[in-house]
Amino acid sequence: MRIFSAVLFLFAMLATACETMQPETLPILGERDYVDGDTIYHTIPDFAFVNQDSELVTNETFTGKVYVADFFFIHCPTICPKTAREMKKIHDHFIDDGRVMLLAHSIDPQRDTVGALKRYARNLNANTEKWHFVTGDKDAIYEIADDYFSIAMEDPDAPGGFDHSGRLILVDGKRHIRSFCNGTDPKDVDRFIKDIERLLKTEYNKE
Repeated sequence: MRIFSAVLFLFAMLATACETMQPETLPILGERDYVDGDTIYHTIPDFAFVNQDSELVTNETFTGKVYVADFFFIHCPTICPKTAREMKKIHDHFIDDGRVMLLAHSIDPQRDTVGALKRYARNLNANTEKWHFVTGDKDAIYEIADDYFSIAMEDPDAPGGFDHSGRLILVDGKRHIRSFCNGTDPKDVDRFIKDIERLLKTEYNKE
């Protein structure tokens, strides 16, 4: 009995130690270079797209904020309705937090016009000052998906004609990627929300 109790105590101590050892700050994800002793992290490059209100959205739109990015198309018959629900959950969770924004890139710019995106945003009851639905040059959108470590491409064999990822991506105010989640998995999105809160607490002094 004493041995059994000792084993339980040891496991409890190890669990506590593991929790204590978890880093408070989210890592910066992606490849990095080292130049003259400085670490150069992967960053999201300059971009310029047009949102549902015909406004230009650039990197400067998110200066001093964190944002969650994803790739979708309105007529998607598979994962997009699921990821939209989870993005809406994030939107609602941080609705009163001005430091959190969302950026949804349409990968079907031919059909997802500004007007179509406006109707889509309205149907989601989105606060469009917080959640931007953007369209633009198709090649520019597909190229920047690579920078987000996501997938966006035309594929006639894929449902709806596009191959894309359901990944949601967390980007900090310095354009660094800090976390991912599977946008079709509500439990993983709950974990992701905690990562957002963690980033706000450690780098933006927000409890």
